[in-house]
Amino acid sequence: MKHKPFTHFSADRLIYVSFCAPYPSAAAQSAYYEFLDEATQACPDLHIIITAGNHDSASRLEAPRALLTRQRVEVRGHVHRTWQQQEEGGRWVIDYEDLMIPLTGRTGDRVVVLAVPFLRSDVVQNNCYSQGVTDLLRQLTDRARELYPETPIVMMAHMYAKGADIAERDASERIIIGGQEEVEMGDWENHPDYLTCGHIHKRQHIWNTRWARYTGSILPMSFAEKDYRHGVDLVTTEADGRWRVDFLEYEPQHPLRILPETDEAMSPKKLQKIIKTTLPDRVDGLLGDDFVYLVLKVKTEKASNDEIKALHALVETKNAVLCKTQRVIDDIDLTTMTGQEEIHSIDDILNRDPLETLKETFAIKHNAEMTAHQEQMLRHLIETIHTDQEKA
Repeated sequence: MKHKPFTHFSADRLIYVSFCAPYPSAAAQSAYYEFLDEATQACPDLHIIITAGNHDSASRLEAPRALLTRQRVEVRGHVHRTWQQQEEGGRWVIDYEDLMIPLTGRTGDRVVVLAVPFLRSDVVQNNCYSQGVTDLLRQLTDRARELYPETPIVMMAHMYAKGADIAERDASERIIIGGQEEVEMGDWENHPDYLTCGHIHKRQHIWNTRWARYTGSILPMSFAEKDYRHGVDLVTTEADGRWRVDFLEYEPQHPLRILPETDEAMSPKKLQKIIKTTLPDRVDGLLGDDFVYLVLKVKTEKASNDEIKALHALVETKNAVLCKTQRVIDDIDLTTMTGQEEIHSIDDILNRDPLETLKETFAIKHNAEMTAHQEQMLRHLIETIHTDQEKA
């Protein structure tokens, strides 16, 4: 049933933190606006608030802001600011009030939502990104407390909070080396009454807090998130001022499957048997509404190109869409590689033959040793570099 959470639970506000792509397709944009139209028609009193994430085009998302506001849909893609000229240079002044959205529910209860999009480095105005984000969020909250005393404050943000559990194999959640993006939340005394955060896809409390959480992605963004729980949080303000959070879980329409389901890869013949027995056939050659997204893990040394093509052709007869064929090579033992030396100090690294380091790196990345031809080419390249350095 469409929009059941809104109509069934009588929600006053829908808070959605970020889109998923900087250049969504025309079909995706059409579905987005159709949803907003249908949701606001089905629930005329519903307020919808949307902020941009780090993958979004903030300008594209905010372009129809004036029109959407008339339908109780508030969009914040940018942090708006003006340049204030001073005697000794100048500074950017952030429009904090633009990020404050006061709302009144059907029963007359009021809340102020601080809608903070992803903060890019040019906005935080600090050489230390995490400190700049911390300063901006706290200044915004303090300002909201001044303007709206005795009113509950809810913040929606898009950032990497310290201690968050991320998907290690998911490039979209890759964290900057050294934790330079980490924002400390635990020592925030004058914090919002409730904070919901985007950026990390796994549902979880934000470390060292009782008032902040990641709701998690509404759909799996990659196969690294295959086993994540997905849904939305229904947040209710209690009479005593506390917040009750109920998780409304649902199964995605198109599940993710990896075959085989064990950690081991299989030969094409064994995979064919699994595909035939575990995946249903298409009806009249068409995908059903509940088709699955699929990854196959194949042992490379036991698979020819023709066998891989046969696997792909078989999947095309099933109620599944093949996303990737992962070719797996049996693990190699680095200790058997010729010339490998133990590293105990920086001097050992500096004195080591660069070719040995490159060979080991290649083996770790590709799970295979270099060919003799590749080794010869690298050796020639290294010798050329040494010759050029001696001439310089």
